[in-house]
Amino acid sequence: MMAHSRGRPARSPAETAADAEAARAWHVRDGLPALGPECPWASALLDRLRMGTVLAGIGLATVIGIPLQWISLKLRLPTRRYIPALYHRIVLWALGVRVTVKGAPDPHRPLLILSNHTSWLDIPVIGSLTPLFFVAKSEVASWPLIGLLAKFQRSVFVDRQKRQATSSVNREIAERLVDGDPVVLFAEGTSGDGNRVLPFRTALVGAVRDVFATHDAVVVQPLAVAYTRLQGLPMGRSHRPLAAWYGDMDLAPHLMAILRQGALDVEVTFAPPLRLDATHDRKSVTRAAENAVRCQLAASLAGRDI
Repeated sequence: MMAHSRGRPARSPAETAADAEAARAWHVRDGLPALGPECPWASALLDRLRMGTVLAGIGLATVIGIPLQWISLKLRLPTRRYIPALYHRIVLWALGVRVTVKGAPDPHRPLLILSNHTSWLDIPVIGSLTPLFFVAKSEVASWPLIGLLAKFQRSVFVDRQKRQATSSVNREIAERLVDGDPVVLFAEGTSGDGNRVLPFRTALVGAVRDVFATHDAVVVQPLAVAYTRLQGLPMGRSHRPLAAWYGDMDLAPHLMAILRQGALDVEVTFAPPLRLDATHDRKSVTRAAENAVRCQLAASLAGRDI
């Protein structure tokens, strides 16, 4: 009589050997099935082809965009506000970064946007949404590609080592606000790991005080940027550094990894705006914006709405 195990027929030696071979062929490594023998040279070739194509596309857009933006800035043409947004969209398309937007920038001006900061990718991600400009630390201006992106966006560069420069920077920010341009401030003062929000700093928010000479109030809008998926799959905490650039991470390897990987999903959420006038404490408004961004970032990473 044929032996049975848990109601199933016993496997013959040939069937057992076939099962073992199938198991080896579908061996799970790093959570993914190995569908066949790897070809390192082919993978390296495909990586080079992808990176070369991406860099060529970005390079072409840059060669065309720089003189157009230079002319627009010199002549103060309306296109100076729209060329950077178009350029950033081309960069994101070339990199394979898909942006999902929830909410919208508040239509009222002056508008100060307080955002969390995760990666150099935040610049093209946010910059692609609408005409605006950034406040960035001074060393960003000298970084390859990222510095160019920031300059394209007409960023205000801040030397955090020179406290006496804060007042002049605040005046420049106030002038931009009065002129009607939304200002994006990475209020953490540095980039984080993408899993949490660092405390917002209030020093540069003080720029709005100069606005009150001509306006009764400033709209402060919290903005949450969350990197949620890689290659279409949800990103866990351990995978977030593939998108996040922070701490002592080197720029060049991270940039190359983005060029090689691509296929990132980013969720950008504009939270309800806050009103800041001469009677409001900027610290309390900054804390409220920080809490709104923290809650929205947690919701986006968890894949839920709030």
